[in-house]
Amino acid sequence: MPSLTEQQQLALADVLSAGPKVRKLARLFAEAGESLYLVGGSVRDALLGRLGNDLDYTTSARPDVIEALVRTVTRAVWDVGRAFGTIACHITESDGTDWLVEITTFRADSYADHTRKPEVQFGDHLGGDLVRRDFTVNAMALNTVDGELLDPFGGLADLHAQVIRTPAAAELSFSDDPLRMMRAARFTSQLGFEPDADVVAAMTGMASRIGIVSAERVRDELVKLLLTDNPRPGLNLLVDTGLADIVLPELPALRMERDEHNRHKDVYEHSLTVLDQAIELERARGHAPDIVNRLAALLHDIGKPRTRKFEADGKVSFHHHDVVGAKLARKRLQELHFSNEEVKAVSTLVELHLRFHGYGEGQWTDSAVRRYVRDAGDQLERLHILTRSDCTTRNVRKATRLRQTYEELEWRIDELSKAEELGAMRPDLDGTQIMGLLGIGAGPVVGEAYRFLLERRIEEGPLGQERATAELREWWAARADG
Repeated sequence: MPSLTEQQQLALADVLSAGPKVRKLARLFAEAGESLYLVGGSVRDALLGRLGNDLDYTTSARPDVIEALVRTVTRAVWDVGRAFGTIACHITESDGTDWLVEITTFRADSYADHTRKPEVQFGDHLGGDLVRRDFTVNAMALNTVDGELLDPFGGLADLHAQVIRTPAAAELSFSDDPLRMMRAARFTSQLGFEPDADVVAAMTGMASRIGIVSAERVRDELVKLLLTDNPRPGLNLLVDTGLADIVLPELPALRMERDEHNRHKDVYEHSLTVLDQAIELERARGHAPDIVNRLAALLHDIGKPRTRKFEADGKVSFHHHDVVGAKLARKRLQELHFSNEEVKAVSTLVELHLRFHGYGEGQWTDSAVRRYVRDAGDQLERLHILTRSDCTTRNVRKATRLRQTYEELEWRIDELSKAEELGAMRPDLDGTQIMGLLGIGAGPVVGEAYRFLLERRIEEGPLGQERATAELREWWAARADG
């Protein structure tokens, strides 16, 4: 076992002395005759110098004992999953430091061949708990009494070597919980580590076993992967091992065979580049990591495999891949149990990602700008990011021209917004006024009239009530004559 660096020793000491209440918690467990260890990601992150405010512990105590001991330190206690042995609490120190603490009874879970849920079994000792953990870098424990680092599987060495390896044989680990295969991909991106050969081989050979894991758990791991600073390595691992063929088949489908004259881009690599650029823009524009933004970037071209056509002149076309892609994105995200809001937002962005190019370069009329804003709705900022990110050409002049054109569009949107309140674009007359002027009651005709006035608002800008009234009467008369 390699030696701890001085910095790592100080980091572990800081965790043990995190605050009076955290120290009291450790003392209470010891006085009750129960062992308590800081474990998993908390130890790993402390050794990497990136510990946050989450503390994860494992203990010999059963859930009822955990809760009773924790309640003597804080009232903010809740049951994360008593059946799984986990009790959580929120501890606020006198200096205002907040800790989110989870304490779990030693575990020895496994999956049966047919089930989507682990068979929960409480363990009796730390060794049995650690060997059941996903990777060696997460299978280290820090004794809260004497500060000893327990590392039976070489996690510290793997941390130094930046390797992802399983404590037990990779096949056994992934058989116990197949979701660990996706976690390997996530940690590849999150930590910047390389999976060892046995991990990759097991993922490849056992990829189909991910099918027994619930859609919600798969979704959550995919989200964590995409929200890392650099999702590309993890996504590549999912595709290379065949896991993506099961959980997100539209992604490997982008690795289309290129035509002999290379007249279209590698759509898979293009999509990853768009994702990289979307993340950069996300930061540059002051946004937190955004799963909708990242899903839209990754999936924006998934309609291309279904729409690819070799034209008579030898060129390759992907007509309507935006519309087809939006439908595919909606279906896949629904199957992964994303929220309705997320599904709608991503599919809208995929459908609109070509809209900018449909207006030419720099020839936007006011009505075109209004229509662009209206169609984007509350996804306008994300559409800005996606459209800008979708430029991956190596032609510097073309890239510069596209960037300048989009900057002009954003400027036009800002200017029109100041003058016309584009963010809340409505007709100059509301439904009540329409019914009063036309002498009709509520019904479909009011909606028709409303849409007519909205269209006039988009084409002409604010009409004012007098002109809107006149145009509404003309429309009503023409409708009656028709």
